[in-house]
Amino acid sequence: MLANPSFIGRLSPPSPSIHSIRSRSLLSPLGPGLRRSRKLQFCSFTSLQSRNTKRYRVRALTESNDSGTTNEITDGTQSIPQPYSVKIPVGDRHILVETGLIGRQASGAVTVTDGETIVYTSVCFADVPSEPSDFFPLSVNYQERFSAAGRTSGGFFKREGRAKDHEVLICRLIDRPLRTTMPKGCHHDTQILSWVLSYDGLHSPDSLAVTAAGIAVALSEVPNSKAIAGVRIGLVDDKFIVNPTTREMEDSELDLIIAGTDSAILMIEGYCNFLPEEKLLQAVEVGQNAIRAICIEVETLIKKCGKPKMLEAIKLPPSELYRHVEEIAGDELVKVLQIQNKIPRRKALSALEEKVLAILTEEGYVIKDEALATAETAPNLFEDEDEDEEVVVDGEVDEGDVHIKPVSRKHIPLFFLEVDVKLVFKEVTSKFLRKRIVEGGKRSDGRTPSGIRVINSRCGLLPRAHGSALFTRGETQSLAVVTLGDNQMAQRIDNLVDDDESKRFYLQYSFPPSCVGEVGRLGAPSRREIGHGMLAERALEPILPSEEDFPYTIRVESTITESNGSSSMASVCGGSLALQDAGVPVKCSIAGVAMGMVLDTKEFGGDGAPLILSDITGSEDASGDMDFKVAGDENGITAFQMDIKVGGISLPIMEQALLQAKEGRTHILAEMLKCTPPPSRRLSKYAPLIHVMKVKPEKIHVIIGSGGKKVKSIIEETGVESIETQDDGIVKITAKDLSSLEKSKAIISSLTMVPAIGDIYRNCEIKSIAPYGVFVEIAPGREGLCHISELSTDWLAKPEDVVKVGDHVDVKLTEINEKGQLRLSRRALLPEASPEKANLEQQTSTQSEENASSQTTEKGSPRKMASALKGGLATQDVEQPLPQEEVTDPKLSGSPKKSSFVDESLSKQEKAIKKLVNPMKAGVYINKARLKKSSSQAVSRILGNEENSLVDGEAKVG
Repeated sequence: MLANPSFIGRLSPPSPSIHSIRSRSLLSPLGPGLRRSRKLQFCSFTSLQSRNTKRYRVRALTESNDSGTTNEITDGTQSIPQPYSVKIPVGDRHILVETGLIGRQASGAVTVTDGETIVYTSVCFADVPSEPSDFFPLSVNYQERFSAAGRTSGGFFKREGRAKDHEVLICRLIDRPLRTTMPKGCHHDTQILSWVLSYDGLHSPDSLAVTAAGIAVALSEVPNSKAIAGVRIGLVDDKFIVNPTTREMEDSELDLIIAGTDSAILMIEGYCNFLPEEKLLQAVEVGQNAIRAICIEVETLIKKCGKPKMLEAIKLPPSELYRHVEEIAGDELVKVLQIQNKIPRRKALSALEEKVLAILTEEGYVIKDEALATAETAPNLFEDEDEDEEVVVDGEVDEGDVHIKPVSRKHIPLFFLEVDVKLVFKEVTSKFLRKRIVEGGKRSDGRTPSGIRVINSRCGLLPRAHGSALFTRGETQSLAVVTLGDNQMAQRIDNLVDDDESKRFYLQYSFPPSCVGEVGRLGAPSRREIGHGMLAERALEPILPSEEDFPYTIRVESTITESNGSSSMASVCGGSLALQDAGVPVKCSIAGVAMGMVLDTKEFGGDGAPLILSDITGSEDASGDMDFKVAGDENGITAFQMDIKVGGISLPIMEQALLQAKEGRTHILAEMLKCTPPPSRRLSKYAPLIHVMKVKPEKIHVIIGSGGKKVKSIIEETGVESIETQDDGIVKITAKDLSSLEKSKAIISSLTMVPAIGDIYRNCEIKSIAPYGVFVEIAPGREGLCHISELSTDWLAKPEDVVKVGDHVDVKLTEINEKGQLRLSRRALLPEASPEKANLEQQTSTQSEENASSQTTEKGSPRKMASALKGGLATQDVEQPLPQEEVTDPKLSGSPKKSSFVDESLSKQEKAIKKLVNPMKAGVYINKARLKKSSSQAVSRILGNEENSLVDGEAKVG
């Protein structure tokens, strides 16, 4: 059954007369195309009634297109158009363009494939015009679906939301060349939607998105002038590459996006590493040739699948309105455009526009053409001498022989639409401004075409900021502020690639309404702010030091406090000065300048050659034909961006603009050297301190500790801001003051240090005391044992006789055992102690049975022995020398040292057992509770293990 109630009501049984259904509501399957068709024919179809078997025959209207084919509906189905695809050579490979498969209800839709990267773009053109305005109502949205790379967003919300900054930048790349080709007088909302449906990580989607949008618009009903395409140009090994892969771009010295038609350049944007103007022009030429090849192939696709353009949607203002506006405001416009300051000139133009609007839209304009008025109002005078009698007709006056035919003297006032008047007033103002520049050779502020506005700059404006600069050029002013920090301050980016990217340098540009003397809303950064910030950021990036030389994250804020043209280039100049004021060791200074153009000068009294303008103002940007921003130094270019407001420019014009821009940059750099006060070129006392140290990669886990407890304890103990570790052994310590930095550095050094025998440690604290010696902290968290025999040159009964807990002593590292335990000596650093005397004392002490002496093993390591009485062991441990070979250790004594031999006829085990059973000196306290346990442990160590080792607890490792 049909769903349309009006249609159901007309159903009736078959009859000789066939009912004709004329309602347009029956033609919904045909879409809006019927409104433009004038050839109608009938077709029939059969509908079954649900309750009986009666058949109803209905005739419906359908359309036939100009080609003679018809969209036939048979049994409730409609034929589906077949998709059409074409392969277009681009660089060293082909891209596949396909239409008719996805998005068939859109005005135009295409998918462009490069490798395994697929971009889908649709264009919709509103049926009804919107509120008229002086700009084309075009909106562009570009989105990178994470599913295109087989992943999801890393944030809490898994659905793609607000456009990211790099997506906004690609939206601008699509919008800028397309807007130029849109006709004036079209007020139908146009929307371009672009999605990345598949991404292979190798073929970038941004240049594909520009091409896809240009092809989709060309296939749609939008009445644009020409098809456009876009490509990326890279420079690897002095060779230009069209649409390079991401791997090739890693080694490229140039990143250029260019868009245009088959005959002209419409937009370029790119970044490079001090590329000369000649190389840039060669890159643009390569890109233009590639674009021309794409556009030629696209024309074939348009002829096959393109829709008719809705030229009837263009509503231009009446041609006579231009003459009326010039008559009303021409003389005053000449005077207003001579006002040098922006705000007074803008107010005067606004007042003049209001006056023109009032006359042409409210009061009505009366033609002031004297010749026309005379012709219409002059009496028809003639003499008729032959006639004796005149018949006076009603409405005529008999004045003797002269007949006067009255004509109405009242003129009908003319009224126009407000939007048309505003549009025409804007164009007339632009015409008068161009005429003043071309004919008079002077601009609104009195400068010549190549003149640069007055420049003033100063640094150190903000005392607590790490770096600041105020750059002023004419009526454009930028306040640039630099903030330094660690990696936690880096800008993290969630992109299509499977790893999170972070930027250690970024510039954020803001354009508050107060900078132009207006009241406006503040909120999220606009697309214009994001685009200008990225341009300035990429311009400054080549002059920054490497992370190894300057391990800081750098943030630059550019706040436009005054604006009259070229605020992004003022951000470049101010950012360069602020970086130097913050102590960043930049390679050189960078300046930027914006160039304008009057393309056809013959119309305004010139010779027809294009006129290039340096350092354009806001009005020259709005009324001119080009906005070309170039940043760099005297030797090369680091960033550039060009937008064209006409049909395009040629390479010779671009070459002229680049050479004039180089002269402007050179002048601006010379003025920046006069900055007062100049940049400090040193780190601010308020900037954080960052120390980078290298440790062994296997020691990183020691710094972090279990679950990060150790690194957190170091931060809390020392008061540093952060400690960052990397798998390659790099450790970054960020602190606000030097003392906390040194504390954390000492702790990490002690945790990861590799002690060497012979190292001397000064002013070390005694942490604990045992009967056999003291534990000394040679570094935070790292302790070693100084045996009682190594505390003094004299014999000691207990360590407390010379030291106590908390004392500070100087020690020398004499031994490191297999477990990493440290043996220290205080006696080796005492003034009266010498290696010869120490050896003599060792030999003497071995002859005494009452005293324990130092013993040197085969490897030069002392072994602890225990003296025993009958029925028990003493709690005091002493050292007993054992026989060993001659050992040479220059780190310990600096000369060969031979140990003493006692009872050479006895074996090592026999000597050890003999010592265990020898009675202690009378008066020594015997701990009977530990007798059995200590005896068995001592015997097992001596009898069961002949290798040298320290007893448990003798050395302590932090």
